[in-house]
Order: sequence, then structure tokens, then C-alpha cells
Amino acid sequence: MAPIIEIHHLRKTYGKLTAVEDLSLHVEPGAIFGFVGPNGAGKTTTMRILTTLMSPSGGEAWVAGHSVTKDPRGVRRAIGYMPDFFGVYDDMSVWEYLDFFGACYEIPEAKRASINKDLLELVDLAHRRDDRVEGLSRGMKQRLALARTLAHDPQVLILDEPASGLDPRARIEIRELLVELARMGKTIFFSTHILADVAEICTDVGIIEAGKLVAMGKLEEMQRRLMPHRRIHVTLIGKIDEAQALLAGVEGVTAVNVESQVEPPGRSEIVVEYNGDDTEVSAILAKLIGASIPVVHFSEDVRDMEAVFMQATKGIVS
Repeated sequence: MAPIIEIHHLRKTYGKLTAVEDLSLHVEPGAIFGFVGPNGAGKTTTMRILTTLMSPSGGEAWVAGHSVTKDPRGVRRAIGYMPDFFGVYDDMSVWEYLDFFGACYEIPEAKRASINKDLLELVDLAHRRDDRVEGLSRGMKQRLALARTLAHDPQVLILDEPASGLDPRARIEIRELLVELARMGKTIFFSTHILADVAEICTDVGIIEAGKLVAMGKLEEMQRRLMPHRRIHVTLIGKIDEAQALLAGVEGVTAVNVESQVEPPGRSEIVVEYNGDDTEVSAILAKLIGASIPVVHFSEDVRDMEAVFMQATKGIVS
């Protein structure tokens, strides 16, 4: 299946500043792609190029088969874009706001009423249809802006920091809405620096730093690639030397270290660096117990999105 978003060696410079440098990535249809990086990494610049709001200094990009440089109108018909800072017309009602943008997308007036009704139900704002936009909370405004991007039924949603500035409940609601849109067949490309959002819903992740893509793939694959060693913590009561010898002899164990005495007195912790799958990790615990070694705690460091991000990046700001 051909990618729905393709970027080949993209570059954007502002005088002596390089905002995006030799960026290449692809996104499959139906994916939820999280574009992750610190502020100033080049996320917004990349998205503005994808949405034809900005011309690249070099390279090329395609959305739904349309070139951003040679066929910008085709790109615009295929996408729904929500910038990080979007304007709302405060003196309009929610219904009028959606109807206005439906007209901008040249949707016939006879069809707009049913489309607006469906969109407001989708983003759970049907009960606020006659309220002024200025009276909505920030989370509701975000959902309304997302409904606006869907008015012309685009194939691809490009969302710049859609959960920025939201309270925890509103963030969860936006995440659930993005998952629902993916189920409806939309491809979602969104930028964020909120790593929990990425781990929760993304099928694929790209990490950008100082304008360069430093890692890309499915989260599980990136975890294995960037963090091949698993760290297992074993807390024991006595028999430290026996445990060390047993663990050192396990295939795939690369290091066994006694960390320190831990509370309460009499306990010690061993940290095991290990290459193996979940079944082999459970076998380590079985071996310790089979050798009558008194294990009181056995756990593994979580290889979460934060750990992957820290491993992939160097803290560079362009």
C-alpha cells in the first residue's frame, strides 16, 4: 500500500538558520502518526510545508499523491489542518461557525445542515449548537476547530499540538476523538511534546530534534532498537553471592550488579542487564525460586515513551 504522506529530503532554511534538514518519512493510510519533539525542533515548520502554507527550501513532499510544490490545491482538498493557534469568531454561534466554514469549502447549503449536525454530534457539541463560541471552554473550542477541519471530509488530518493547553479531561477527550476518527478511515498526523498522548494512541512515531529526524517507526520497534537491554531489579533476603552466580550464568545476561542495601535492613537489590523476551524474563524468576533464593521483589524498568525519547534525543535546540 502506497504511503498517504511522503517526505523526501525536506529542507527549510531562514537565512543562516536551518529549521528542517534532510527530513524523510512516510505515513501509511489509516495511521495515527505522532510527530514528537521539543519546542523549536521543526515540527510546525514541517507541518506548514505539508499543508502548503510554506514552501520548502529543498526536497519534496506528497499528501494523498499530490505534490505540495506542484499541486497545492490538490493537497488542500485532501487535508484538514488545525494549527497550534487557531482563530475563532467569538460573535458567532457554534452552528454559525461551522456553517461559515462549510460555505468556505463550497459545500452546498442544502447539504451543510446535515453535515454540521453530524459533526457536532461527533465532537459532542450538539447541545451547545446555539451557544456563542466565546462562551466555550478551551477544550470545547479545540473540538469545534477539529469539527471545522472535517467539514469537507478530508482523507488526512494534520493537527499541530491539538492537546496543547488542555486540562487532563479535555486531553483525554481529544485523544478518544482522534482514535474514533482513525476508525472512520482518516489518517492522522499530529505533533506534540506530550509523550503520554503518543504512547496512548499512536500507531507510528517520528522523533525530530534540531530539524533532523532521529528515530521513526512503531513504538515497540523503537523500544527494542533504542533500548535493547532490559533492566531487571531483584530484591533478595540473603544469598546474594549465590544469586549473582546463578544470574551471571543465564544466557543473554550481560551484567549483574549489586546496587546496595535497601530498606528494611537485611535486603539487597541486584540489577540485571538482560537481552531476552518476556518468556525468558519469567524463566529467570523461576530459576531463582527453584534455587530456593528468597526473592521479595522482581520488576523490570518500564521502556515507555519517555525513556525512548530520552534515548533518541540529545537535548539539542536548533
